[in-house]
Amino acid sequence: MGTPLDSRQAQAEEVVERLYEEYPDTTISLNFSNRLELLIAVMLSAQCTDERVNKETAHLFEKYETVGEYAEADVDELSEDIGSITYHNSKADYIVSTARTLIEEYDGEVPDKMDELTELKGVGRKTANVVLQHGHDVVEGIVVDTHVQRLSRRLGITEDERPTDIEQDLMGIVPEDDWQQFTHLCISHGRATCTARNPDCDDCVLENVCPSSKLDHEVDLASGEAW
Repeated sequence: MGTPLDSRQAQAEEVVERLYEEYPDTTISLNFSNRLELLIAVMLSAQCTDERVNKETAHLFEKYETVGEYAEADVDELSEDIGSITYHNSKADYIVSTARTLIEEYDGEVPDKMDELTELKGVGRKTANVVLQHGHDVVEGIVVDTHVQRLSRRLGITEDERPTDIEQDLMGIVPEDDWQQFTHLCISHGRATCTARNPDCDDCVLENVCPSSKLDHEVDLASGEAW
């Protein structure tokens, strides 16, 4: 039986409050200095760690400084430049194609609308949300990465499985003022405690409000009390 909406809202608010206390300064971990670099970094981060992306972009952003240089880049050479990134061949093609589209349709600028961003090759709603939030200070949704998917399901905030469905569900449950930070809170907690294979329930600030806790008690989602 699914959790009633009002209980899921209470659950989400409690989770956000506790994670704010635990990770007060959490934010995006990708390195960038402008919107173009942000867009490329997020494109590279798909199914790849931010740490790995930051290592590659440290030299990539020195070699390619403008959208024109990416648009004129040789795809095979760019692929070699990002060789340690997952799916580097496809991502190199996406970057060159996207750079050309930016020049042809947006005067070389990164657009600030969801529908325009998601029309770029290799850019989905997740990437577009990150670019809007951290490049344009526009919050239209919630970035749903693997950490958000895992934590929101374990915590009983959503039962959906597809990222697009999870986002729509969360947008109706998580307070809008917390949409942007919700992702970073989940990422921080997912990395530190609620890992994919071995979550540390014994040392988790959410343990007594988590229906997936490995510890031996039941949880009242509405009140947040263990019994």
